[in-house]
Amino acid sequence: MKTPMSSSITFALVFFLLSLNPTSSLPSKRESYVQNACSVTRYQDLCAKTLLPFASVAKNSPSKWARAGVSVAITDNKDVLRHLLKTRLSTIGKRDRIALSDCRELLQDSLDSLHKSLAVLRTLRASEFQQQMSDLATWLSSSLTDKDTCLDGFEKTSTRSSSTVRMIRKRVTTSMYLSSNSLALLNKLAANGL
Repeated sequence: MKTPMSSSITFALVFFLLSLNPTSSLPSKRESYVQNACSVTRYQDLCAKTLLPFASVAKNSPSKWARAGVSVAITDNKDVLRHLLKTRLSTIGKRDRIALSDCRELLQDSLDSLHKSLAVLRTLRASEFQQQMSDLATWLSSSLTDKDTCLDGFEKTSTRSSSTVRMIRKRVTTSMYLSSNSLALLNKLAANGL
């Protein structure tokens, strides 16, 4: 004979078991798109985290993923540059000030290269595809080199361990990783074609 209490427990147990979705551990369609796109990048976790918002639009389109990668790199580069421009020079040593000044200029150059890249990615043409890919590879490589050179400047400073310099290095390193991911996404586009 079932008691009301045992019926309630049975109902609760059945409800609980039904609420467990065995497919919840499977990636969503959006996550599958972004994992596929980011599989060619060196910093896959960062790629997936930053590009997931673009998954519904980009789906399986290498050109849209390349555009999204550059867009993310631009946004981050702007944020880092803004941070560098706000950094008070009085908080760092003389050599760090020189490195910071150089880094500001390098990040502006990097941003210019990223903007040129995005403009071309928005107007890809089959008839000019190879030349466009060559130009894009040059500009994205330049963006990456600018950030690497910025970091090199802080290697030579004496107060490398100051919190301000550590924060700058961390932000520029992440920005460099995003540029690296953009270049990898571009290489996938170049290999697959339009």
